Amino acid sequence: MKKYFIALLVLCASVFSSLFFSPIVLAQEETLEGEVARIVEEKQIIPVGAKELQLYQKLQILITKGSLKDKTIIIENGTMAMSNVQKYAVGDELVIHAGKDFEGNDMFYITDYVRRSALFWLFFIFVIMAVIIGRWQGATSLIGMAISFLIIFTFILPKISAGNDPVWTSILGSLMIIPATFLLSHGVNKKTVIAIIGTLVALVITGLLANAFVAAAKLTGFSSEEASFLQAYHPGLINMKGLLLAGIIIGVLGVLDDITISQSAIVKQLKEADPGLEADDLYKKAMAVGRDHIASMVNTLILVYTGAALPLLLIFINNPHPFSEIVNYEIIADEIVRTLVGSIGLIVAVPITTLIAAFAAEGKA
Repeated sequence: MKKYFIALLVLCASVFSSLFFSPIVLAQEETLEGEVARIVEEKQIIPVGAKELQLYQKLQILITKGSLKDKTIIIENGTMAMSNVQKYAVGDELVIHAGKDFEGNDMFYITDYVRRSALFWLFFIFVIMAVIIGRWQGATSLIGMAISFLIIFTFILPKISAGNDPVWTSILGSLMIIPATFLLSHGVNKKTVIAIIGTLVALVITGLLANAFVAAAKLTGFSSEEASFLQAYHPGLINMKGLLLAGIIIGVLGVLDDITISQSAIVKQLKEADPGLEADDLYKKAMAVGRDHIASMVNTLILVYTGAALPLLLIFINNPHPFSEIVNYEIIADEIVRTLVGSIGLIVAVPITTLIAAFAAEGKA
């Protein structure tokens, strides 16, 4: 009986404890936005655990978005040892994380800059230039771009996120993007239809090549931090190797537009300039221009990928490991396969589109 009485006392004590001495629960975290109103203090300090001086700032920030809007808070920047402390100035617009610490005190720290204004003005300049210089075609190409983003964000990404095969999803999305963007940008005519056919054929070849060499190189798709994050967020749901292939397909799609429509237009202009040219002559003359196009586009693609992967390329500089070892890293191999497969896709698109256009111009197709 005594045992049950003690157990009852323990139970009552635990209930009483949970009611009156419950642990502090952190308030719901919130993302705020604010503007640096004043720099209260700025100096060099040696934080705990550090050996060298680093920048310290005490900032007065006016909240411009969130539950604390129009209120002023103080944030200390540079209190912890960091390799690169960001220096803020009056007028900087910042993203701020707000929450509670374990003692229930308000806790704020800066997570990023607010960049929307700069992005808006850049986009505005882009739209104005496209419309002024491109005129009607520039305006319709902007509509085509909007449709591309709509398909990517409402079809391709949600389908992949839901666990659908990334390759087939990207191919289906491309089948919707290609006609819409081509016809809006270049009009409904034979030249555009030929370019669409050439793009689709080149895209299929690119997809098959990418699939073969991603498998041959034993690429897993897990080389980037984003891939690891996705796997942690959606464990086992997304096929990461398929996602790598899908990225290659979508990446080369945008460049194929330029090269296929150009070759189709060249053949059309040659036929109009000399109606007596046969398919063989049209092909040879158009390919003479196409080879220059290949050289410039491949170089452009290489430079685009190089620019995007510049931090990776720094691995090659002053690295004690041999080139043969570095190039074998998956994160490097990913970029090599992506670049070379994309370049091959562009190269094959030129003769394919030119051949179709030449026979179509002569009336054989």
